[in-house]
Amino acid sequence: MSLLVAIQEATDIAFHIASDEGWGIPSSYAEGFEILARHRVIDTALAEALARTVAVRNRIAHGYGTVDIDRIWAELPAGLEALDRYASAIARFLPPVGS
Repeated sequence: MSLLVAIQEATDIAFHIASDEGWGIPSSYAEGFEILARHRVIDTALAEALARTVAVRNRIAHGYGTVDIDRIWAELPAGLEALDRYASAIARFLPPVGS
């Protein structure tokens, strides 16, 4: 469940930044990351990796067919690494606290 929440929060952050910066409202979770890449908040490779984590989130949240635990387990390391890189990129993008 924590992976699902982490991915959801990552998409929420992308939507907020895109909206707050006036870059538009994403029509999908993946597009939220594409918009951030277009504006150089994250790189394209990271946007693509995050889009793949959204697919994992969708399989978990919606239970498409049945959740393949082995597949989720195999995708987990790349997803966690992408989320870690995303957190660093967002921290660099945001103004320092107190500014």
